[in-house]
Amino acid sequence: MERFSGIFLVAGLAFFLFAFVAMGAIPYVHFVDLPIKTAEDLAPAVLEDFADLERRWPEAFAAAFPGGATVQSCAAALREGRDVYIAEGCWHCHSQYVRPVSNEDARWGRISAPAEYHNELQLPQLFGTRRVGPDLTRQARVHSNDWHAAHFYNPRSVSPTSVMPPFPWLFEDRGKGPEPNRKGLSTIAYVQWLGSWIPLEERNDFAR
Repeated sequence: MERFSGIFLVAGLAFFLFAFVAMGAIPYVHFVDLPIKTAEDLAPAVLEDFADLERRWPEAFAAAFPGGATVQSCAAALREGRDVYIAEGCWHCHSQYVRPVSNEDARWGRISAPAEYHNELQLPQLFGTRRVGPDLTRQARVHSNDWHAAHFYNPRSVSPTSVMPPFPWLFEDRGKGPEPNRKGLSTIAYVQWLGSWIPLEERNDFAR
């Protein structure tokens, strides 16, 4: 076998180079000149779920977003919600990619497409490597804002077998019980945005 070691080494390097070109260089050439959509491009009008947050928690919303539900505050909430989602490690247990294997589309909704990820809210992509919880890329409007607030505050109040930890720091008590603060409102808005670009019947059906 020793006399073939050089051949194996060259073959291994050749396969690595081929994989790098096929999976890295070629896609880069295809997409490098395409403009990356901004949050304002993705939500040119105020999202219904964001406006609903203002109706449900008017005082908390006014404190978080003094100008009310506008295109600008909606875009800011989506950006901050994604930052919170990453900072709290949500992507460790929830992937955002429905893979074309193992009948994943039967559980999580339509298989993900490359065009869904070429925007600032999906870069870098949060594909994940495992699912302790459900995939969230088809989550929009599967649950109400109230459900998400309860889930972030105490996951087992709405999902008794959940192993997700509570996130009470996303809430403040203003004398009427805990209500989402700016980070909480933004995180709910971000999760409700995921998958909002495709029909409800093609989204995450597993969590219904």
